[in-house]
Amino acid sequence: MKNCKKKAQYLTRKFINHLMLDGKKQKAEKIFVESLNLIYEKEKKDCLTVFFRALENSKPLVEIRSIRRGGATYQVPIPIHENRSLSLAIKWLINAARKKGSFTAFNLSITLLKASKNQGDCIKKREAIHKVALKNRSFVHFRRF
Repeated sequence: MKNCKKKAQYLTRKFINHLMLDGKKQKAEKIFVESLNLIYEKEKKDCLTVFFRALENSKPLVEIRSIRRGGATYQVPIPIHENRSLSLAIKWLINAARKKGSFTAFNLSITLLKASKNQGDCIKKREAIHKVALKNRSFVHFRRF
């Protein structure tokens, strides 16, 4: 139980730090807490589990890197580390919420709810990357170690 609590604190801290603009951490914390409250009001479920499920669903397994070999550029799928995949998921969730006009707790809560149900912009982005990786899996031997 203690380990789960540490992980929850780590994830929320990391999310808030990515949410922060111009060093305004209090504002980022306020938006995050308000969005969790809105999720609780809407779903009547534990808002942190919805948040964690949204992060887990948004994580990519691979990323695409362009590698140039013999005058040609290849899109090479490369498996990524857990920390990198978490950072990408957080960035995608925040960017999806910011795309919806003015960035508010309401937009963030909608984005998190959709991602927890395997819907929304960040899930589409993850699916698109996985599709390209599947298409270009024949170029895996080009990757560097």
